[in-house]
Amino acid sequence: MSFDHTTNNRHYSEMARPGESRTDPAQIANRLQRWLRNKLPADAEPAVTDVQVPDANGMSSETILFDALWRENGEIRHHGLVARIAPAPSAVPVFPSYDMDQQYQVIKTVGILSSVPVPRVYWSETSAEALGGEFFVMERVDGQIPPDVMPYTFGSWLSEASPGDRRRLQDSSVRVLAELHSIPEPAQLFPALSPEPGSDDVTADVALCAHVNGLHRYYDWVVETGPRSPLIDRGLEWLDEHWPTVTGPAVLCWGDARVGNIIYRDFEPVAVLDWEMATLGPRELDLGWMVFLHRFFEDLAGVAGLPGVPDFLRRGDVAETYRNLSGYSPTDLDFFTLYAALRHAIIMFRVQSRAVAFGQAEAPEDPDDMILHRTTLERMLDGTYWNGLDEKGVA
Repeated sequence: MSFDHTTNNRHYSEMARPGESRTDPAQIANRLQRWLRNKLPADAEPAVTDVQVPDANGMSSETILFDALWRENGEIRHHGLVARIAPAPSAVPVFPSYDMDQQYQVIKTVGILSSVPVPRVYWSETSAEALGGEFFVMERVDGQIPPDVMPYTFGSWLSEASPGDRRRLQDSSVRVLAELHSIPEPAQLFPALSPEPGSDDVTADVALCAHVNGLHRYYDWVVETGPRSPLIDRGLEWLDEHWPTVTGPAVLCWGDARVGNIIYRDFEPVAVLDWEMATLGPRELDLGWMVFLHRFFEDLAGVAGLPGVPDFLRRGDVAETYRNLSGYSPTDLDFFTLYAALRHAIIMFRVQSRAVAFGQAEAPEDPDDMILHRTTLERMLDGTYWNGLDEKGVA
């Protein structure tokens, strides 16, 4: 898929959703109710109602929304809940593996050790028997999420907000990263995420090396049965030629740090979601991803002839806010924003491959057209991308 198709009503996040992911809500309710009986006291008498499968669900983990009633201290109480379920291999998943229990443990630990707002997690189920895949259950948090479909830069409650409210949302989102990165001794607290199991201290450089090596393995898996992307291959070579000087200890990184994974109320975060890409790494890993994912949507708006949100998440503003909040000055953001664009390119390559597999798209003659932000990545590699923006967008 190329930029020429971005104004089509079918946005990328709706692509490549396997039909089997749309399980009958009544069947899900029965299965969840039986499962809850084994998780709750014998006199709880759980009942599951109002099961919903969100329309944009299925690009990665499955998400099921449901209400549950059960008896607590002699009273029937209502709980709005969410189940995140690992996709079946037959669904041609975006990633080669999904450790749902690890996500559960990360969310739980972050909630205990930091002020980062995360949903309360209830249970982790490592058996696939109940719902056809491993899953965990967390509370459902009410609020607003900047939409992916259509992108919030195309017109949304965020783009239509006042500049002051939008800046408040931006700064509070960057504060989430600063607070997350301040969790001490992450290698000890999150050993499953460490590139050096058993080590109490992991440097940011070692963690970045491990992360890039993991990206190489992921790309090899993505192209195992199909064509390679010359543009992605070029990007991987660029990383080696422009390796940054990274110092200090690794921090806990959210991994999928973007405003579309945060629930807001009154322009303040109330729940940080989607922890499947959590890792140890340099702070710039999250900062680069947050900046680039906005640029991704901003560039789509530009191609569609829309004004977008040009005053939002400028690279220099993000770096300055993070510096003021944490006392740390981000470096090498040219590298980390390009690294984010490259990571996203490989994910998009996989997503479009799924669309082809499910008959939702035809394979293009040029494999690079599988990358929705091809032009952006090409310009970043050429060193011309940031020069084409207002200088305030350059760190």
